[in-house]
Amino acid sequence: MGAILNLVERNLHEVRVDNDRMLFHIPSSSLFATDDVTGGIIDALRQQGCSSEDLIQRLAGRFAGQEVDETLRELIALEVVSNGSPLTPEIGISRVERTALNTVVLNVNTGCNLSCTYCYKEDLDKPSAGKKMGADTAEASVEMLLRESPDEERYSVVFFGGEPLSNRPLIEHMVDYCERRFAEQGKQVEFIMTTNATLLTAEIIDYLNAHRFGLSVSIDGPKTVHDRNRITVGGQGTYDVVRRKVDLLLSRYRSRPVGARVTLTRGITDVETIWNHLFNELGFAEVGFAPVTSGDMSNFNLTGEELVEVFANMKALGRRYLEAALEHRNIGFSNLHQLITDIHEGHKKALPCGAGLKMLAVDHKGELNLCHRFTGSSMPTFGNVHGELKQTELTDFLSQRLDRTNTGCDTCHIRNLCSGGCYHESYARYGDPTHPTYHYCELMRDWVDFGIEVYSRIMAGNPAFISSYITPRKAH
Repeated sequence: MGAILNLVERNLHEVRVDNDRMLFHIPSSSLFATDDVTGGIIDALRQQGCSSEDLIQRLAGRFAGQEVDETLRELIALEVVSNGSPLTPEIGISRVERTALNTVVLNVNTGCNLSCTYCYKEDLDKPSAGKKMGADTAEASVEMLLRESPDEERYSVVFFGGEPLSNRPLIEHMVDYCERRFAEQGKQVEFIMTTNATLLTAEIIDYLNAHRFGLSVSIDGPKTVHDRNRITVGGQGTYDVVRRKVDLLLSRYRSRPVGARVTLTRGITDVETIWNHLFNELGFAEVGFAPVTSGDMSNFNLTGEELVEVFANMKALGRRYLEAALEHRNIGFSNLHQLITDIHEGHKKALPCGAGLKMLAVDHKGELNLCHRFTGSSMPTFGNVHGELKQTELTDFLSQRLDRTNTGCDTCHIRNLCSGGCYHESYARYGDPTHPTYHYCELMRDWVDFGIEVYSRIMAGNPAFISSYITPRKAH
């Protein structure tokens, strides 16, 4: 009598697409079309575990024994079926021993010429009171990057604020400094900036274009939506000026696609209308949506019903994305585009993002924060660029989040795509950045299932879309 075989439910998740059974292999985030033999084995073992001999017997009327035996070996190798051997630990390491920093976010000015009502930045100031980062702190941040991670091939320097262009001299100083320093090390560097667009001029746009900045513009949609929250310090709506500046930017900017970043707040759930305005009318290359995480200011947070509505509307936009993809067009819906990229590449995340592991954010004093959302918060920092990086505290923090024992993430089928969710979202909601974002779980699981369905339909109907629009993203 051979070993008893059992289905390892925690390692597989099935999504039905029309008459096809798609098998999502959770440990590797890979997707397979389930053939009849595989489906038969899964169904039989789901009813009752048995030996391979018994299984071949049970399926004898439908499949040849050799066929069952070969498929069984593959499923055991994938650890979808267990023969009693110990399973491979999903996360190969139990703790993070060392960070691999390749990105530094410079919070170049706490001052902002806008006063967006929902802003999560706890260190935000009016322009006159803005605390500007000095060149010595910015340079020390870059030197920390080179010192801590000398073996990376490519580095990113992100300019953030407040409004980063309100400290334009520092940005220009750091572009010169970085281009020289990274070239000396034989390394590549790219510059990234999120801006509210209000301070853009033709001259600034041409400068950013010459240095190939990756640009995102914070804009919340058409005038009625944008002007609800994105207002000046004096309380005026900013849509008209932002629209003028965006038109100028998109007419002149050639080096890289420019994306729009939309913050969804209470009362704003119409994802399709916002996307249509920003993509079709204004001409942004990509539009990404993020629910607000303003912590204490919970009157801006989406209600539970609104979150359900947002995800339903994102799926409606996703169906338009699928329709376009089958016609070989990319409509720039970056939330779904990123999910499909993750599924296609078999992305497997032990941690939710690169914060603390690949990226740190530096405030105007040189304090090292987990990411740009934490500057000015009460969360302890991880050292200072003028001193040293608290590597032990940082790896302890990351290792705590790495450990999924006794959490809902342990058996969740999207555990390697979500990995517990955003640290700042957890901090804002639960006061603890290591706490998984359980309030999103069902919605996120449904969203990933939708992504699997869309990906399957694209692969069946127009696989060339993937090679044209997904694979080239690796080059960036």
